[in-house]
Amino acid sequence: MKKRMITGVFVLGIFICMLDTTIMNVSLPNIGLHLEVGLDKLSWALNIYIILFAALTIPLTRLAEFFGMSKGFLLGAIVFGIGSIISAFAGTLMPLLLGRAIQSIGAGLVFPLAMTLAIRIVADRDRTHMIAILGVTQGLAAALGPTIGGVVTQYMGWRWIFLINVPIIVLMISMGLLYLPLRQDIQNRQSIDLSGAIFSTIFLSTLSLVLMQGRVWGWHNWLTYLCAIVSLLSFIFFIMIERVSINPMVPLQLFKNRAFALSAIIIVFSNLFLVATTVILPNYFTNVAGMDTLQASFLIAPISFSVFIFAPIAGFAKSHISVRWLISSGFLMMAVGYLWLGTNALQSVWQVIIAGILIGSGYGMITGPILVIAAGTLQGKSLTASQSVTGVLRQVGIMLAVALFVTGLYSGLTQAQRHANSYAQEQINDLHLPKQDTAEMIQKVQTKMKASVFTPTATQGLPTKVATAISRIEKETTAQYRHAFEKLYLIAIPFMLLLVIMSLFLTDKSDGV
Repeated sequence: MKKRMITGVFVLGIFICMLDTTIMNVSLPNIGLHLEVGLDKLSWALNIYIILFAALTIPLTRLAEFFGMSKGFLLGAIVFGIGSIISAFAGTLMPLLLGRAIQSIGAGLVFPLAMTLAIRIVADRDRTHMIAILGVTQGLAAALGPTIGGVVTQYMGWRWIFLINVPIIVLMISMGLLYLPLRQDIQNRQSIDLSGAIFSTIFLSTLSLVLMQGRVWGWHNWLTYLCAIVSLLSFIFFIMIERVSINPMVPLQLFKNRAFALSAIIIVFSNLFLVATTVILPNYFTNVAGMDTLQASFLIAPISFSVFIFAPIAGFAKSHISVRWLISSGFLMMAVGYLWLGTNALQSVWQVIIAGILIGSGYGMITGPILVIAAGTLQGKSLTASQSVTGVLRQVGIMLAVALFVTGLYSGLTQAQRHANSYAQEQINDLHLPKQDTAEMIQKVQTKMKASVFTPTATQGLPTKVATAISRIEKETTAQYRHAFEKLYLIAIPFMLLLVIMSLFLTDKSDGV
């Protein structure tokens, strides 16, 4: 009973940390409206959490090892709760950013420590079962984020996407004080690799900034170049330090383990392709298809539901079916879902749902067993380090999803807008209206196309020829915007098929570290 309660504490901790990486995605327009701030600045509320979560996970884990892992977990929960309260009651952008930054510091403690402590409380024979549960929790939380965010925002207000963390945090702390071995806490009093901690933080912070802000700054902007150079140099220094460090932040021999190295790649890209769907699809539903936040979140729900069903099935099927076939099949299912989204699915709600089920099911088949393979037979410091690294890799996958897909989307939408403008001018010129009326109509069409949400024009009372032209223009514009979204999914398919092949080289027998 005690072991189950402790496991429950860790599962809750992992769930809220991963949930808050995606819970704001659908709610950003509503938050921006209430705080009177544009989405370009508000996006930092998403970015700062992911950046600091990724950058601080490894050094904070090592600090917690020194002072006590159970104490570190509870401290992280308290910090996460404080950040959630500050975010919930923010009246302007800066307090919201502060709250999200504090949340990320808490997550940097809670997430890796929950993973490590949960694995350590079970016998070796039960480790596969525990890691499968933790993997399912991570994938499910990330997939559920947009749906929960949309529903909570619609019915309770955006502040509750942060306030719902508070009772969970209170429950975690209460149960932790009762059941965690705080007096016999797990400690590792070895020296802390301070140089490694500094350079790993600089590397991940600057890498995150390049990936998530490069589009905003401009890929050829001096600030983007500066961050890229600093990131590269800090990575080189980090590797040099870790090779000679007595007690390294990240034991580099982890990556000599083929199972761990392949798993690392799969963790990054499986999260990239999942989050790309949950980030991009709501944008299409709300900005092009004209749906509200709630409708968009419900259309994302089949992805979450499928992860919930297939992740545990795959985790436990691992003992009966080769892991390479499970994960290869998962990527293949995701590729079919992407192919569907890249062809006709966006024109039909039911086809979107089916494509979402395929993507969620495929991700579920990957996330269930992949952490089991990554952990292999690792023990002690190697096990702790592996959980910190896999946590960082998930965040890197999320950052890559935002960087690549959002950048690709903006580029595609810009091109789509040019095509739509050209088509609009042809249609308007064919009306042979007076010169001034033609200029005014073209101006109105261009203004409408630049709006954040594309909505149909009311044509009642207009001359038939004008109404028909407007209808054609808007139909063509919608089609061009839809094609911009579709191209993103089609471009991703070859990479998924490459991962299908790569997964066939996986094995569930670790080489040991």
